[in-house]
Amino acid sequence: MGIFSKPEIIIFKESNSAEEHLAKLEELLPRATGKVKENIQKEIILTKAGIDGEKKVLYELKNSNMDLVVLQDICIRAKDGREAQIDFVIVTSKLMILLECKNLVGNIEIDSKGNFSRTIQYGKRYWKEGIYSPITQNERHMEVLKECKSEEWNAVMGAMVRMSFSSFHKSLVVLANEKTYLNDRYAKKEVKEQVIRADQLIATIRRMNAESKLPKSTKKEML
Repeated sequence: MGIFSKPEIIIFKESNSAEEHLAKLEELLPRATGKVKENIQKEIILTKAGIDGEKKVLYELKNSNMDLVVLQDICIRAKDGREAQIDFVIVTSKLMILLECKNLVGNIEIDSKGNFSRTIQYGKRYWKEGIYSPITQNERHMEVLKECKSEEWNAVMGAMVRMSFSSFHKSLVVLANEKTYLNDRYAKKEVKEQVIRADQLIATIRRMNAESKLPKSTKKEML
């Protein structure tokens, strides 16, 4: 019986960097005072939110009923020094999907120019602020991965890898907080297709895989 005798997800976790970071913060907290202590407390909240978001994504993937190979918390570095810390690399039978997981607090809005903002409620007051685009963040991850993959070949083959990269590699941003409302009414189509909620993840992966015209990989090739 083979590894993929039935639809199954295989998960490789490179490190527990978020958990390690959280442990260091919690170790520092009792010795901190004043503004430093306040900053550590905020960082602990954000780190816990990030860990919780990744757990929600893993739950969806584990219940996908698809053949998937998943790498979690992967750090890659190109020869030119650029680095990327990728939340999830999802390998399907046709695609490799780089997934950025965001467990954001507040309601998210994307305007027609692709700008992200969020509105947070404090009691009866509302606070709106701009946030760094997770799409831009993931695009940078994609560029580093493309460079890393092209480095494995000579100049001619490396150029071919760069040309064909976008057909095989796709970007997705998942909003893992189920309480977050996403308003993308004015966002462009290509932006809407990249930013989804966690409960839409598997349906989106299935659609992307079905729409791809690439040949289907064997389960051995996926691994």
